[in-house]
Amino acid sequence: MVRVLVADRAPIFRRGLIEALAGVAGVAVIGEVGDASSASAAVVHQSTAGDPVDVVLLDLQLPDAGGAVACRALRETSPAPYVLVLAEGADDPGLAEAVRAGARGYLSRSCSLDELREAVATVATGDSLLSPALVSQLLDELVSLSDRRERRSVGAIALSHREREVLSLVAEGMNNRSIAEKLYISENTVKNHVRNIHEKLGVHSRMEAVVRAVREGVLQIA
Repeated sequence: MVRVLVADRAPIFRRGLIEALAGVAGVAVIGEVGDASSASAAVVHQSTAGDPVDVVLLDLQLPDAGGAVACRALRETSPAPYVLVLAEGADDPGLAEAVRAGARGYLSRSCSLDELREAVATVATGDSLLSPALVSQLLDELVSLSDRRERRSVGAIALSHREREVLSLVAEGMNNRSIAEKLYISENTVKNHVRNIHEKLGVHSRMEAVVRAVREGVLQIA
């Protein structure tokens, strides 16, 4: 059972998320909160009670903390839940930093019910997810942010042709299943390619992999 905590500033929106996940096999919403401090407290409480939170649906504009701060605080609890960010758009304040703070998934608040349900299922497995609606602008922001920081040389990154194909599709916001269908390979094979890409680039998430590859000239985005 995937245990989900909804953390959003808007009570009506929280109720919509809860209803969207109601009845989804293998998913249980165990609570809802309206601010970041309550989210962290709820995660700690659930862990202490022996019923830890697996996924937090996190509003980036909670009233008491920015997205990156809230995400980092959640990721520092033990065991740490996976964080699925719900953003107004790619220009949502704090989105780029939330990526660096360890968020595993990124969805637009205007996403469909199916996208939400699939995102929760994907993130709960430890996989990361990008929303196609956010990829392009977010990528530009992240690459710009990376360029303003001290660059670390990774030398020659030897991605195979297939790994470059997979990474290119990841940059388009495609999930593992869609990539598998596109390339006529199994979903497990896609997962293996993504894992190898992460290892070669020295990153921990799909968005970080895309940003690093673009910054180092390994991948070009039109």
